[in-house]
Amino acid sequence: MHYIETLREGERVNEIFLCKNKQMAMTKNGKPYESLILQDKTGTLDAKIWEPGSQGIDDYDKLDYINVYGDVTSFQGALQLNIKRVRKAQPGEYDPKDYLPVSRFDIDKMYAELTGYIKDMTNPYLRRLVSSFFLEDDDFAERFKFHSAAKSVHHGFVGGLLEHTLGVTRMSSYFADTYPILNKDLLVTAAMFHDIGKLQELSRFPENDYTDEGQLLGHIMIGAMEVKERIATIAGFPEKLEHELVHCILAHHGELEYGSPKKPALAEAVALSFADNIDAKMETMREAFSNVPEGNTDWLGFNRLFDSNIRMTSK
Repeated sequence: MHYIETLREGERVNEIFLCKNKQMAMTKNGKPYESLILQDKTGTLDAKIWEPGSQGIDDYDKLDYINVYGDVTSFQGALQLNIKRVRKAQPGEYDPKDYLPVSRFDIDKMYAELTGYIKDMTNPYLRRLVSSFFLEDDDFAERFKFHSAAKSVHHGFVGGLLEHTLGVTRMSSYFADTYPILNKDLLVTAAMFHDIGKLQELSRFPENDYTDEGQLLGHIMIGAMEVKERIATIAGFPEKLEHELVHCILAHHGELEYGSPKKPALAEAVALSFADNIDAKMETMREAFSNVPEGNTDWLGFNRLFDSNIRMTSK
């Protein structure tokens, strides 16, 4: 199989991919075309069908496995596939596990590192709360290991939620060791919980799309509600500590315009918002460069996620 990460400009492709997304669009001249996102376990690829009604373009839908024939080109520094022929692949022609993008890191090792932070917690209530999710709830653990952290922006792959949470927790632990003003147990707990609402906000693979609950409430509110519900089962959990933890979750996007119901009012909430932003932005940049040919230091064009023209650093 010719995986997406190995494709190079100028190649001709005749492969099966998962059609992650499909939508009709119009050129500046008013001519209809189809814009696709193709996916395998190594990543995603932008694709276009410039003549959707032509011979050789069969019917297919979003989330179908499709056999595509076309040429790899480059557009604004990133690879793109111009599709000439497409047909819906039949069961037996493909193995679904080849088409789910997976973290490049070992999932079980990441989970072991993440849960390793629990043993260092000295606050008995926070330790009990975190343990009830990550150590004692097998269903939660399995879902958490498998889930993505986003639909498309960053960490949108199997193990993505775990990888992102670990990155944020590592940084939060570092911040707490560097700045004594921070309550380490509170900050690390908030880091581990900050995105658990994404288990309900996004559906499972291969769909990995927003659920009705996710559209209406969002992961921040869902996660805060879930943590509050679990706290209610722990006798004697301090009310002020509950409010501080929930505040950190509610404020972890940092700004109201970025989706946080509250702006950070605690030092731990400020630190968490920066840790979350740093890890998300670095992964977004890495993913933006993932389809850029090695050694290419040309400017890649405007990137809406960074509101800037970006390029790779020269060696």
